[in-house]
Amino acid sequence: MGQDDITGVILAGGRGSRMGGVDKGLQNFNGVPLAVHALLRLQPQVGDVMVNANRNLAAYESFGVPVWPDALADYAGPLAGFLTGLERCETTWLVTVPCDTPLFPTDLVERLLAAAQAQDAEIAMASAPEQDGQLRPQPVFCLLRRDLLESLVRFTHGGGRKIDAWTAQHRTVDVPFDAPGDDPRAFFNANTLAELRALEQR
Repeated sequence: MGQDDITGVILAGGRGSRMGGVDKGLQNFNGVPLAVHALLRLQPQVGDVMVNANRNLAAYESFGVPVWPDALADYAGPLAGFLTGLERCETTWLVTVPCDTPLFPTDLVERLLAAAQAQDAEIAMASAPEQDGQLRPQPVFCLLRRDLLESLVRFTHGGGRKIDAWTAQHRTVDVPFDAPGDDPRAFFNANTLAELRALEQR
């Protein structure tokens, strides 16, 4: 099982409400849109990549990968992006990454897959130190089996919106990214323009 059997989806479908309603994936980080940073990090780790976006579709399409809006209405959150990715995925696995975390690990997918295979898990979820140093799940960094689509359709059509409530229904392995040499800030995300500028200055 190699990277060619994994499809990546970049989650850029949010409202960007904490950024004043701007399209977060198109905000520049060191002069390049955040979603492009995510694309450049993810592409070498997977076979195919798509973007999940709900606005400015032409701008995202200019990145040269397929762009798909949410299958669910009203900005239903990251699980809507998971659902869109699983519906379009043609490989055994789908990996999800958000558009607002431009420094995520270059070995993210390799480590998630290794843990999923070792534990015979259906889902592998990253955990990383947050600013207080505590190790916490990073649920938008998930490796999912494509055959979970039916389960996610049922969950979301029943009104479910929380990632952890859905993943708890399946064999899920937690994958820590706190080894020596791991960047403790790799999973820092930019929710506000101030946080984005601070991330640039790190």
